[in-house]
Amino acid sequence: MTNSTLTIDASVARLTLNRPDVHNAFDDQLIAELNAHLDQLQPLIKSGEIRVVVLGSEGNSFSAGADLNWMKRMVDYDVEDNLADSRKLATLMHRLDTLPCPTLCRVQGPAFGGAVGLAACCDIVIASDKARFCLSEVKIGLSPAVISPYVQRALGARQMRRYALSAEVIDAPTALSLGLAHQAVEHGALDSAVDAMLETLLAGSPQAQQATKALLEIVSQSPDSDATREQTCQVIAKLRVSQEGQEGLAGFFEKRRPAWAETPLSGYAKERRS
Repeated sequence: MTNSTLTIDASVARLTLNRPDVHNAFDDQLIAELNAHLDQLQPLIKSGEIRVVVLGSEGNSFSAGADLNWMKRMVDYDVEDNLADSRKLATLMHRLDTLPCPTLCRVQGPAFGGAVGLAACCDIVIASDKARFCLSEVKIGLSPAVISPYVQRALGARQMRRYALSAEVIDAPTALSLGLAHQAVEHGALDSAVDAMLETLLAGSPQAQQATKALLEIVSQSPDSDATREQTCQVIAKLRVSQEGQEGLAGFFEKRRPAWAETPLSGYAKERRS
């Protein structure tokens, strides 16, 4: 059995951690699989075949973080071996964070350690009321080092200091208030909430979403520079004259849905709702 699965249904890709027997804890093999899946997705996203990526997991836990057997093996690693391992995890986080299409994270239960980083790398996080988040690393003498840029971006520097140093468990309502989650729902309503967000995302222009995601990264790095201001002008000017921009404006004035919004929600979601 593989540690993860990648399924494509209509224009939605679902990347799923599949180690429920160990609470979807990740090790070097799972990290390698996820990196390979993201490599596979890149050209499909660029071609427009994939519009949205949903990150989720099987079982009751989203992910317990690092696998205990993997951690036992790392005890005997030297600094260079640990660096190599850490760089693979860093690559995973960066690739997930920079996927050009919208990404949606479905958190049905506990997300500890590096799993908080996986959620923070996604554009939108929808959490069940059974979800729990914890930067647990300091309790075992480690640090949330590799995931820190992404989690701090979500929490803000002040809150990051508290939760990275205290290793407190963050419940779903608190995660929502902190900005780590965008929506918290009753456990039984989680899939319906994910499906509703998928419909919302699929109503947007694929080209505009990709351009906006790339632009927001630039704005976050340098919000008030001449170069950023010029880039904002370039993006909107190019979108206005693009095929999708022209179609979107035409649809608005003609009071009809633009062509891309006719993409149906995946059969998987429709079947589950019926």
